[in-house]
Amino acid sequence: MKIGILGGGLAGLSLAYFLKIDGFDVEVLEKDSECGGLCRSFSKNGFTFDLGGHIVFSKDEQILNLMIKMLGENIKKHYRNNKVWFKRRYVKYPFENGLSVLDKEDIFDCLYGFVANNNPKPVNFKEWIYYTFGDGLAEKYLIPYNEKIWKCKSENMGLEWTERVPKPPVEDIIKSALGIETEGYTHQLYFYYPIYGGIQVLIQSFENKLDKVVKNYEVKSLKCEKNKWIVSNGIDERVYDKVVSCMPISDLSKTIADLPSSVKVSIDKLKYNSLIVVMLGINKEKLSDKFAVYIPQDDVVAHRICFHSYMGEGYAPKGKSLVVAEITANLNDSIYKMSDE
Repeated sequence: MKIGILGGGLAGLSLAYFLKIDGFDVEVLEKDSECGGLCRSFSKNGFTFDLGGHIVFSKDEQILNLMIKMLGENIKKHYRNNKVWFKRRYVKYPFENGLSVLDKEDIFDCLYGFVANNNPKPVNFKEWIYYTFGDGLAEKYLIPYNEKIWKCKSENMGLEWTERVPKPPVEDIIKSALGIETEGYTHQLYFYYPIYGGIQVLIQSFENKLDKVVKNYEVKSLKCEKNKWIVSNGIDERVYDKVVSCMPISDLSKTIADLPSSVKVSIDKLKYNSLIVVMLGINKEKLSDKFAVYIPQDDVVAHRICFHSYMGEGYAPKGKSLVVAEITANLNDSIYKMSDE
């Protein structure tokens, strides 16, 4: 069976890798000149920048071990030294594990809100935050940060993915308020990263194991005839027994001529955010000892800043450092239209 995979991001390439192991004839079609999607890296003037902040980590031990194996000797284990920027101070991440550095009134609000929490069972994301963390933590950090990222009111968001966020135990919150060291999200306390080359090294490690990756192939049409799938870029046609789409569904819908109108309408209603990534090389030896800083307040346009020099000497020339700012926006909104400067 010949299988065509549309899109050469991490999903497409890793799927092709597993299918090849199972004995299938598999080919990946990627519209750009490089695979990777958002897992891309760029080198300039001795700096290696990633498109945003990534880590090599998985709760699934088998998957984590696979990624470690793929990176071979080009891998290093790191401690998660992340902070939240709140009222002009650094608060340990996750926020509920760094309460002792807050003003006493804020500590009380967070602690009392968590312990005396009587919020009703939730039906949306905003209510879930109140129900899980209490009023103080919800209003000071979790709601403003999430609404800043998602560009959406939290009451308009569903509960589908909230199981990813662990609920902190009471003892951790009390210890945090008293200044006793605790670690939240312990499953992600340590992570791995390439020593050099950025996150795209992981992409390349999968790509190197494949026989058929076709780049600069933008899928323009997709149709099924006589139980075969025909994919075309407008010039070249390729035929498969099965196809798997790992490209954005909004792009996929444009390629299918006989797509039912009700499906197209539903796809067109789907919302998404764009990610603006600002990458800066800094003429300073150690800009920060942190990896990532989360910023909930609106007076800073970025929601997260990552210092990739944290990963080691392979990411910036000697005596210099780098910073990557992540900014979510919607196409043609006020943030999207801002100048680079």
